[in-house]
Amino acid sequence: MPRAWLIVGLLFPVALLNYLDRQMIASMKSSVMGDLKDIGSEENWGHMLASFKWVYAIFSLVGGYVADRFSRKLTICGSLFVWSLITWLTGHVGSFNELYWARTLMGISEAFYIPAALALITDYHTGGTRSRAVGVHQMGMYFGQMIGGFAGLVADAPELGWRFMFDFTGLAGVLYAIPLLFLLREVPRQAEEEKAASGTGGGLILNLLTNRNFILLVFYFTLPALAAWVVRDWMPAILQKAFNISQGKAGISAALYWQAAALLSAVLGGWLADRWMRRSERGRIYVSAIGMMLIVPAMFGVGNAPALNSFALAIAALVLFGMGWGFFDCNNMPILSQIVSPHQRATGYGIMNFVSMMFGGLADWGFGRMTDMHVPLNIIFSAFALVCVFSLVLVLLIRPKQGA
Repeated sequence: MPRAWLIVGLLFPVALLNYLDRQMIASMKSSVMGDLKDIGSEENWGHMLASFKWVYAIFSLVGGYVADRFSRKLTICGSLFVWSLITWLTGHVGSFNELYWARTLMGISEAFYIPAALALITDYHTGGTRSRAVGVHQMGMYFGQMIGGFAGLVADAPELGWRFMFDFTGLAGVLYAIPLLFLLREVPRQAEEEKAASGTGGGLILNLLTNRNFILLVFYFTLPALAAWVVRDWMPAILQKAFNISQGKAGISAALYWQAAALLSAVLGGWLADRWMRRSERGRIYVSAIGMMLIVPAMFGVGNAPALNSFALAIAALVLFGMGWGFFDCNNMPILSQIVSPHQRATGYGIMNFVSMMFGGLADWGFGRMTDMHVPLNIIFSAFALVCVFSLVLVLLIRPKQGA
């Protein structure tokens, strides 16, 4: 058990950097667009965000397969080193085209991390601590997004600027990848698992795609992400424009409150799910469904706050969204572990990431397009709320394996 929690502790900073490096650009949007004049339009900005997600989606398939077939440890450490190097290079771009390709390359390199990391954690944490362990790991992501919210203040500081954040976090990741390579350990596989994992990739993926429960989980995992990516990537700009506040305050307000709520609810949701599992094999499903029920009214609140000129409503809705997201987020990999075999977990999560990020990219691009067309926010976020209602139905249809 100490080794199992050590693995979570070692991966916590990696999860933090994974989301900090991708999130902070949203908080520095005004500074980046002010510096790189050729970005030009909201649609171009949305296209750049979408490109990150689309390549992330495609290479999640590769990353999951590599982690299952070869080495979770090497996949994690290699991903951290490469994306951190690209993060550092992002601080030195001179045009929109260079920024576009830097973010695209970051999407490729970051895609290898999450499937491998969550699979390694669930390899170590069997049964009673699985949701809690994943929840603690996800806390690292929330901390990363929260810190990313302060990037706008750094960008506004004349002696620092937006490029400083990319230089600093990129260097930190490169340096941490080296000791991590020596500290991480794989879980020894049983002979039958090694034999199964050595099978053809096509057979492995076909097995997953013919699993009814897995298909339900893929759609359940994907649909709420449409709203989540818009909240992550566009909320600083939404708050800044709607309430006429500074870039720094908007970035903090858009990330700090809901990420703090998600952080706390991920711990609570993990504990509650593990405890509920003692009485029902559907315990994790029920806790995740409760989270989705919280997200639905949160979307209505976020969408209507600007029209009502209520900054307090916007923050309250974001906090409610964070509470629901934490319950949802800490249970996706544990639910996956209940419906697929251990040697399929990273590949399965890679497929989930693929579908989710492809649609997330469309959401980013589409939101930028609708913003240029002046579509009201309450209409956009009401549609997100209805999608989450459908997601709630999907998760309740999942039937986990006995004793998984």
